[in-house]
Amino acid sequence: MARVRLYLDEHVQASLAQGLRARGVDALTTQEAGNSSLDDEGQLRFAAAQGRVLLSYNKRHFAKLHYDWMAAGRRHDGMILSDQLATGVVLRRLMKLYFSLTSAQMENRLEYLGVWQ
Repeated sequence: MARVRLYLDEHVQASLAQGLRARGVDALTTQEAGNSSLDDEGQLRFAAAQGRVLLSYNKRHFAKLHYDWMAAGRRHDGMILSDQLATGVVLRRLMKLYFSLTSAQMENRLEYLGVWQ
């Protein structure tokens, strides 16, 4: 069972990536990938090309992008959208999702982290 590999957009704290890695999660930040200059669609294209699930606090823009991609028949490896919460809260919710869904189950899927309380 292949586990989710995460790509954290530029607004997600680096401390979250560190916490995920300490728990064995493959997590890459926008800054580490050198993608700070990419727009939202560019971020999703990069995540899809790398086989990574995109995590963002920018719920409105990325939800629209997800539905636009689905309507156009484009695929991505998944998207997780969250409110900007304390790092520990986001980390706990992400770990619940991580141990519940495989990378195959996340394909073309939009998940709201608030559901994973």
